[in-house]
Amino acid sequence: MTLTEDHTPNDVNGNMMLVNASRINGTFLKTTITGLKSGTVYEFAVWMMNVCKITDKCPFPLLPDITVRLQTMAGKTVAQFRTGEVVRHKLPQWKQYQALFTTPTSETALILTMTNNAPGGCGNDFALDDITFRECVKPTSIVKTARKPNVAAKRQPAIINPVAKKVPVKSQTRIRQIINPQKDSAEYSPAVLKKKTLIFPPPPLVLTRRTNLLVKQIETEAGEIRIDLYDNGEIDGDTVSIYHNNALLVAHTRLSQKPITFRIMVDPAHPHHEVIMVAENLGAIPPNTSLMVLTAGTKRYEVFISSTEQKNAKVVLDLKK
Repeated sequence: MTLTEDHTPNDVNGNMMLVNASRINGTFLKTTITGLKSGTVYEFAVWMMNVCKITDKCPFPLLPDITVRLQTMAGKTVAQFRTGEVVRHKLPQWKQYQALFTTPTSETALILTMTNNAPGGCGNDFALDDITFRECVKPTSIVKTARKPNVAAKRQPAIINPVAKKVPVKSQTRIRQIINPQKDSAEYSPAVLKKKTLIFPPPPLVLTRRTNLLVKQIETEAGEIRIDLYDNGEIDGDTVSIYHNNALLVAHTRLSQKPITFRIMVDPAHPHHEVIMVAENLGAIPPNTSLMVLTAGTKRYEVFISSTEQKNAKVVLDLKK
């Protein structure tokens, strides 16, 4: 996709950030934000765009999925948000992502970290621009004095179905809040999450034509789960694809001693996750074997997986009730 300018309108020699995602997901931006007011509500916002074209050469893209973390200078997490997948478009299209947070007492500077949760590959290249922090203030109450009607004024005829001027609406997305730690004030009240019905995309043929054998079921606390996948045994050319809730996450990737790493978020809005490993190539020594290491906070789980051209391996994670 060709970009002729950044997002900021009417700027001269403006800059933006282009990210060609690494094969292994991770942090791509870390900076310090100064000049904030303590104990104040702010709106964080960023404009982003997936710069990969929609093309037949990339039918199953690895889409960027960004986690935004705000921490104190001592490393304590103030808030954490997630954009969700940044989808592709036929033409360049900027989209704004927004979220609210409150600065802690006596803190006027925060560390901003942005992490791409998806591994690099087809579809995972993006641009970002115009990161802003806007202070939220309560509107001033305005008392209007009612005017007496002017009886002598000539009554105007009513206009039926007036043609309203169309005003373009900017593309905006409220970032899903993952973590909202309690502030020191007793006035804090946690947000109430509405219960949602889980809706997964239809399973692809490779998940319906093969048996999906449940290898491990884990109940975990809310938080980010890191998943590392290694070749278990001799490196013999095994390749796999990984599906998360029926959506392709990793496509035709070779297993080795260097892990394939990705992260998922378990929270009340997303309490159920199914991770399925599909053997694309059995390598020189069948079957396709791997070691999956799941890290949830201080807990670590090791799952030994074996898959064939007839059998997939499934790991299920559920939010602990």
